[in-house]
Amino acid sequence: MTESCHIPETLLAALRDARHVCVLTGAGVSAESGVPTFREAQDGLWADHDPLQLATPEGFLSDPELVWSWYRWRRELVAEVEPNPAHLGLAELAELVPRLTLVTQNVDRLHQRAGSKDVIEFHGNLFADICFDEGRVVECDADDPAPTCPSCGALVRPGVVWFGEAIPEDALDFAFAAASDCDVFLSVGTSSLVYPAAGLVDIARQNGAVTIEINPEPGRSNFDFVLENKAGTAIPGLVSSLSS
Repeated sequence: MTESCHIPETLLAALRDARHVCVLTGAGVSAESGVPTFREAQDGLWADHDPLQLATPEGFLSDPELVWSWYRWRRELVAEVEPNPAHLGLAELAELVPRLTLVTQNVDRLHQRAGSKDVIEFHGNLFADICFDEGRVVECDADDPAPTCPSCGALVRPGVVWFGEAIPEDALDFAFAAASDCDVFLSVGTSSLVYPAAGLVDIARQNGAVTIEINPEPGRSNFDFVLENKAGTAIPGLVSSLSS
């Protein structure tokens, strides 16, 4: 049975009148493409490993080859999936409104592959290699089990935010500025319970934005509109309604 999505006319009116739409996406969007969550990726050979071994600076320094093995496996998983209708729909939505800022908690770059531009990546990029000491993106030997920086010789790490690490300052600044400026805020496929990302809706509301949650299992009760649908149903529905 095909999932249907009822979209209130007042919600559509807010989008039609919007000057700036800010969108926050989470794991639920990528899950519809088959991207495993962090916990789901700890399967099979990785089930016995503590997350602190695989996703902290300390764990990486203690066994960089182990951490790199896991992240290369994750890269292979993500490389095999495709953007879904939610990713594609958000790229289309950006063409229908004067301005759209997309903030994502996902590291898979599926939004970019779907055509979205200038995506703010809260948790980094799974496919980037960065120097552990200098924090900048580098080119390194993909076959090296523990690659090193060609500039300074330090270890190279995956370009994602690990447990205990701060969200990149630029990403925070851009996201908070967008939430402050937008007149419509969309939370898609995320519980909106984990800060600092969860604070974006509060900022948007405080500045008068209409707030919308799209999630089969809504996480908070303080949105103006809640669509209890999968992102791959609701986002194309919004785009189709706005285009007609």
